[in-house]
Amino acid sequence: MTRRWQMALGANVLLGIPGVIPIWLLWFLAANWLSGPEPTDNDPMVLWLPIAAIIVGPYAMLWWSVNRSIRRRSVLTPRTYWPLSALATFLPSMALIIYSS
Repeated sequence: MTRRWQMALGANVLLGIPGVIPIWLLWFLAANWLSGPEPTDNDPMVLWLPIAAIIVGPYAMLWWSVNRSIRRRSVLTPRTYWPLSALATFLPSMALIIYSS
């Protein structure tokens, strides 16, 4: 039985390594949609939506299924478990952002 938070933290950090790509893709879509397209950009952002669905959808299902199975065996409360899982998933992306500048 998973009694500690280390199992959730470790699994989500490992899920965050391939998760760098979907996280970056979601950031890219949000940044371009909010700021508007470049004046010289000929490619519409709608073409990125199928790409995002193909990449983000399976990753989100994998992340959810792994965390749901770990959550069932954990004694952490849902109020503690889900923020810990989400933050741990973002750790590899944050490390890339910090060390790339």
